[in-house]
Amino acid sequence: MRLTDRPVWHRFWTIAAPYWRHEEKWRAWGFLVLLLALLLAQARIAVLLNEQTGEFTSALAAHQAERFWAAIRYSLALLALAVPAYAFYYYVRDKLGIFWRRWLTDRFLDSYFAARHYYALNANSAIDNPDQRIAEDINTFTQRSLYYLLILIGSIMQLVAFSVVLWSISHSLVYFLVGYAVFGTSVTLAVFGRVLLGLNFLQLRREADFRFGLVRIRENAEAIAFYRGEAQESQQVRRRFAALYENYNRLIRSQLFLNLFQYAFSLLTIVLPSALIAHDVLSGELEVGKAVQASGAFVAVLTALSVIVDNFEGLSRFAAGIDRLHTFARVLAAPPGHRLPGAERIEVIEGPQLALEHVTLQTPGGERLIIADLSLTIEPGASLMIAGASGMGKSSLLRALAGLWCRGSGRIVRPPQTQMMFLPQQPYMILGSLRQQLSYPEPERRVSDSELLRLLERVHLPTLAERCGGLDAERDWSKTLSIGEQQRIAIARVLLSRPRYAVLDEATSALDPDNEAALYQELAAAGTTLISVSHRDTLLRFHRRVLELTGDGDWRLYETVA
Repeated sequence: MRLTDRPVWHRFWTIAAPYWRHEEKWRAWGFLVLLLALLLAQARIAVLLNEQTGEFTSALAAHQAERFWAAIRYSLALLALAVPAYAFYYYVRDKLGIFWRRWLTDRFLDSYFAARHYYALNANSAIDNPDQRIAEDINTFTQRSLYYLLILIGSIMQLVAFSVVLWSISHSLVYFLVGYAVFGTSVTLAVFGRVLLGLNFLQLRREADFRFGLVRIRENAEAIAFYRGEAQESQQVRRRFAALYENYNRLIRSQLFLNLFQYAFSLLTIVLPSALIAHDVLSGELEVGKAVQASGAFVAVLTALSVIVDNFEGLSRFAAGIDRLHTFARVLAAPPGHRLPGAERIEVIEGPQLALEHVTLQTPGGERLIIADLSLTIEPGASLMIAGASGMGKSSLLRALAGLWCRGSGRIVRPPQTQMMFLPQQPYMILGSLRQQLSYPEPERRVSDSELLRLLERVHLPTLAERCGGLDAERDWSKTLSIGEQQRIAIARVLLSRPRYAVLDEATSALDPDNEAALYQELAAAGTTLISVSHRDTLLRFHRRVLELTGDGDWRLYETVA
């Protein structure tokens, strides 16, 4: 893949175009027009400054004091205009960049959370580190897009403005300049293009993998400490860094040769313009100031023509980032079924009660049969316990009820999602206050302090609010609370929301039998129909039926003994 390949530009346009066409388009185009006006002003000021440089140089050579000071005064006036023009240009550019980043981030987040893509991506090996793509790649895309677009437009303006100046001084300089720029650009693209682009793409991935390994250790620090797994974790992180290090070494070796060519290409411009017009100056046909002016114009035009040569290293990193972001966008835009080409899917429809109709469930990749031809209706009040040895697929069946796993056949009828709540064995503790923990996932729910305190008493946490500084205290709750306390908070959420169905996957495993029984009594008294996965026979009395999974897709359904 090269910078000049059509797919690179097509991918860029696919990501970039919507912002300039949708609801913020007028502001976006307004800012862009303002930037173009500022670029035009900069180009004009640069031409005039170059002209005055030649003017006061010629005045010095001719010992003309009045001419010299007039040129100096004019130059100072131009500088007074140039300073705010340049400063305001960067402000407007960065402002447009952050507006674009906000818009694009919102769109990616909408897609990321839609259809539970954030969950499905865990099983998609083609998309590594989606968090980095949202947090960093989008920022790089918007900032670099504006940066290179404005460099290109500015270069065109500079090319036109200074070409006129250079043509008026020396035709031969213009002819030589065009050939020199074409030569430099061709060599850069042909010799360095594909290698640097591939290495930069790999470097982005290696950096993200290394960072992911470090984050994973921080998130699982306690478990690693209990297992004394420091040596293995250190080895894993070092292995990721070694891959990063090796690729980076290859990258800087390639960049060395690019830098040698770039610097030789650029530094020759110090000598070439003077050498090419030396005869005219020495013969008296050109003033010294005109030679200085020609040299400045030569460098300006060459810089404009050599924009790819000068920015190739950054452009190659930018192209690699475009590819990562485009791949991410394409996966997020695909419907969930697109990830299972040719595979049958369990149909999920909305109904008044929970029912499974001839459901056959497989793992997402189709490697294993979980359950075969299961038909079951769970009427309100008729709680169900799912039993079986470890590894029989109990949690997998719950994932199917939640719509997370859908490979197989048959149909699942279930109430609206707002009338069902799923509690995993490891509760999720959000970043926020105790009040927000209890009302999750409905932060807009308004509940009085007295009701929340009563709720904490019902789940046997009567002193928690006082101990932690009140209902509005914010803590890292996953570290502040024990697993048992976290499970009680999760039960409190069910009692507060009062869904028609609550699905508990070992959701009270960290509680002693007495506390567990008390919480189940609270759930039963609230009128919520329970679907529980548990290995404890003590919970049988809270369920009317038992679904036992026996392996290889087999199952057995029976009534509990009253």
